[in-house]
Amino acid sequence: MSQPPTNSTAAAPIHGTSRCRFDTLVVVGVGLLGGSVALAARQRGIVRRVIGVGRTAPRLEQARDARVLGDISTDLVAAAAQADLLIFATPVNLIVAGVREAASVCRPGTLITDVGSTKAHLCRELSAGLPNDTAFIGSHPLAGSEKQGWEHSRADLFDGRVCVVTPTETSRRDEIARLTAFWQAIGMSVVEMSPEAHDRALAQTSHVPHVVASALARTLADENRSLAATGFADATRIAAGDPNVWVPILLDNRAAVLDSLDEFSTQVASLREALIRNDADEIRRLWEQGKAIREQLKIRRVAE
Repeated sequence: MSQPPTNSTAAAPIHGTSRCRFDTLVVVGVGLLGGSVALAARQRGIVRRVIGVGRTAPRLEQARDARVLGDISTDLVAAAAQADLLIFATPVNLIVAGVREAASVCRPGTLITDVGSTKAHLCRELSAGLPNDTAFIGSHPLAGSEKQGWEHSRADLFDGRVCVVTPTETSRRDEIARLTAFWQAIGMSVVEMSPEAHDRALAQTSHVPHVVASALARTLADENRSLAATGFADATRIAAGDPNVWVPILLDNRAAVLDSLDEFSTQVASLREALIRNDADEIRRLWEQGKAIREQLKIRRVAE
C-alpha cells in the first residue's frame, strides 16, 4: 500500500457535531460490509470524515465517486495515523497483522474493531499489548449477504440487525460503551458475548449453514440445472459466498464448525433412518420440529 488519503468528493453533510461519536473513521476493506459501514456513518452524520483503505486505487476511486467514501488510500499506515475509529472489514486471516501494523502509528486512544465472523483467535491475539494506548474490541454485525463488492453497499443494511461485541477481561467499559454507541448509531442493537461463545454460536447459525449450502449445490447434476427452482435457489443462496472470505472463517473456527457439523449429521441421519424404516410418523415429527423452529425465527431481510 502506498497511496496516501486523497479527497476529491466532499463528505456528506454533517447533521450537527453533537451526533458525531468519532471524528475520523477509517474502514479497511471496502466490500459490502465495509462499504455499508462507511455509507451508513456518512449519511447519518455519525462521523465527520471517512477514509476507505484498499489495495486497488481505481476501485477506491469508483467508491469515492459513488459517495460511499469521502477520502481514499492504499496506504494503511498513512490512513491509520488519522483515525479515531478503525474498522477492519478484510478476511479474518488478514486482521491480526493489519491491526498490529495500524496500531503502530495510531494516535493514543484510537479504538480498533472489525466485522469478522470469528472472534476467539483475533481477540486472543489483539486484546492486549497494542502500542500507543490503542484498544481492540471485536465486533460482528450480523448483516450482509452472499453479494460482494462496495457496489452492493447500502446505508440501511444494519437497520434492526444485531451486532455482537466481544470484549475480553482487558477491555475497558468506556471503550466498550464508545463502540456500542457507534453500532447503535447506524441502526443496530448490540449484544455482548465472550469471543469463544460467539464462535460456538456462529458455527451453528452461520458457518455450518454455508457449508451445507455449498455441499447441497454440489449435489446438483448438470442435466437437472434447468429444473432447479426457488426451493433449491433459496436453500443454496449462501453457497455463492466468496471462498476467499469463507475458507479462512472455516479454518479459524474449525473445532466449533466440526462440532456443529456432527450435530447436523446426526439430524440428517435421524431422517434417513426414518425413511429406511418407512416411518411416516417419525418423519412427520422431525419435520414439524424443524418447521416450528424455523417459524420462530425473526429474520429481517433487506429488500433487494
